[in-house]
Amino acid sequence: SRRLNALPSRPRRAAARPRASPCAPAASSSEPPPPPSSADIVQTKAEVSNTEVSNTEVVATKEAMPHRFRVVFLVFISFIICSMDRINLSVAILPMSQEFNWPASISGLVQSSFFWGYVLTQIPGGYIAARFGAKRVLSFGVVAWSLMTFVTPMAAGSLPGLLLARALLGIGEGVAMPAMNQIISQWVPDSERARSLSLIYSGMSMGSVVGLLMCPWLITGFGWQSVFYVFGALGFAWYAFWQGAVDESPETSTRTSQAEKDLILDSKRAAGVDGAAENAPSLRAILSEPAMWAINVAHFCNTWGYFVLLTWLPTYFNTELGFKLSSSAALAVLPWLTMFVSTNIGGFIADKVLRARYNLPTTSIRKIMQTMGFLGPAFFLFLVTTTHTPALAVLYTALALGTGSFSQSGVYSNHQDLAPRHAGLLLGVSNTFAAVPGIVGVALTGFILDATGSWNVVFGIAIGFYLLGTVVYNLLASGDGSFDDEAPRLRLGGGGVVGGGGGGGGGRFEAVGERAGDGLVGAAEEGAGKFPDVVDW
Repeated sequence: SRRLNALPSRPRRAAARPRASPCAPAASSSEPPPPPSSADIVQTKAEVSNTEVSNTEVVATKEAMPHRFRVVFLVFISFIICSMDRINLSVAILPMSQEFNWPASISGLVQSSFFWGYVLTQIPGGYIAARFGAKRVLSFGVVAWSLMTFVTPMAAGSLPGLLLARALLGIGEGVAMPAMNQIISQWVPDSERARSLSLIYSGMSMGSVVGLLMCPWLITGFGWQSVFYVFGALGFAWYAFWQGAVDESPETSTRTSQAEKDLILDSKRAAGVDGAAENAPSLRAILSEPAMWAINVAHFCNTWGYFVLLTWLPTYFNTELGFKLSSSAALAVLPWLTMFVSTNIGGFIADKVLRARYNLPTTSIRKIMQTMGFLGPAFFLFLVTTTHTPALAVLYTALALGTGSFSQSGVYSNHQDLAPRHAGLLLGVSNTFAAVPGIVGVALTGFILDATGSWNVVFGIAIGFYLLGTVVYNLLASGDGSFDDEAPRLRLGGGGVVGGGGGGGGGRFEAVGERAGDGLVGAAEEGAGKFPDVVDW
């Protein structure tokens, strides 16, 4: 007590210290060191940054937004340009037909030539994107189709040259969707995939809106050639920005924060799809699955109506309804604007209403959305055939395209359900079937109009395919990522899609269970291989 009382009253914390051992060195009697200066703090932070923070994290801190958002947005812009480079000929074909004295059959042939090349790169595009990187493949596609768009006026003086230019343009655009699906699988966690796909696919509708608004103005002021020069230049501008702003994958990205990488890679691991997309299934194995045939047939039936409307709707408005696109552009874009809005609404219905509220399984959600995407257009195109009022015809075609956009939450999302690691390949397969209506349906429409002059026949054929697609998809479609118990089933867990075991199943979907020698042994756990569908907006 006497010792404590003898201590000064101010430094009370010193009194609380334990007594020093007689063997311990004497404590320093100097004052505590002064607080570090601002310069010391800056220097210390710099040292820590150099030693403890990776280069990736340093670059990532400079990102104004998550890198995956930039990727999705730029792919969305590429789809706008993709659609603009399709729709421009649909409008320019009117003055071109007058200048070159083309009948409707030749106009249809010119417009269908795009699909000659488009069909060739669907399946190869999926394989190449998985093998060499989706960013590079999409870059090639944009440059190729932009170049062919730019040279179209130069080739128009020769019909064979024009057909070749349009076919080469189709080759470039043919890789866009397979590459896009591969990019989404790489960059977007499953909780964000629905809205990302909806946004990107809606870029096709927005491209039609922008194209239909710009083309009449450009044609009136600068001639029909100007639409190809301007739209082609947009693709090159996009390519320059894309190359400098986006990385190939989250694993190799130098702009992605560690937190964002963890989010993306953890989502892949949770779905069992982390790692490279190796040992892709053979085409024979893909086409042996009933659920894949549901996608192929539905995709074919859906694009028959879509491509016919995409290529011939401006002609229908002009020749049948008497519209001049230059003076009624706002009315002409109404169907495509409706489709843009409905595409995003469809994703919300699928995720928030059918799944979150009613807890429906993936297969039911896909069938409900695709049924609406088929029966809606069939009903409203039937109404188009019954009216002679231009305003009602525009309204009905808008509603036909709007309800048809629900397919984006049906068949167009089904590839991700079945094989997220090979979604680009599966989309390439189904898009090959879907390109046939562009070749046959678009050209056939021209011959029908030359022979009969009746748009009701054109719309009636589309209605028949919508009804056929409804039946086939509801009978065969699946959204759970697994097929028959007897057959090797596409599994999304573990190794994903691999080439079988024992060297005897190369190129086939991985079976649920284990392969030993030539047989399939073991049993799958309940629900094995099911892909957790996107539910979060």
